[in-house]
Amino acid sequence: MRNKRTLSHLLSGNEEEPSLNLTPLIDVVFVVLILFILIAPMLDIDKVQLASSAVKENKSTLPEAGPIAIHVREDNSIWVRSKKITIEQLLVLLKQEKASKPLQTPQLFHDKKAQFGTYQTVKNAIEMAGFEQLDVILQPGSS
Repeated sequence: MRNKRTLSHLLSGNEEEPSLNLTPLIDVVFVVLILFILIAPMLDIDKVQLASSAVKENKSTLPEAGPIAIHVREDNSIWVRSKKITIEQLLVLLKQEKASKPLQTPQLFHDKKAQFGTYQTVKNAIEMAGFEQLDVILQPGSS
């Protein structure tokens, strides 16, 4: 008889189904997700690993001086350290800089009146030397 009563209660819908409160679990998952979203961009694992290996290898060296500055003037001439150089000389210099200071990022100061082809040639030389990043600083020309 007890089974019939239970069956009739189930069929009539008078008995509520047991429920599980998932709100605290969902809250914790959202908090972890938000923390991951906020912290993940700050962690650049490749740079951290590269920097730590470079520090281990070069503990006795002094910190690097500023980045190598390459100036392209209005007449499309290329200057490094106040000295006019050719693109071939620039490539040799950049390879030496990459070997001695692998974490350095070159800076290209490009006059706005200089041709784009000169920029592209310098950029190609920087890439051929092994640099993955380049800071481009546009210099205003005379109006």
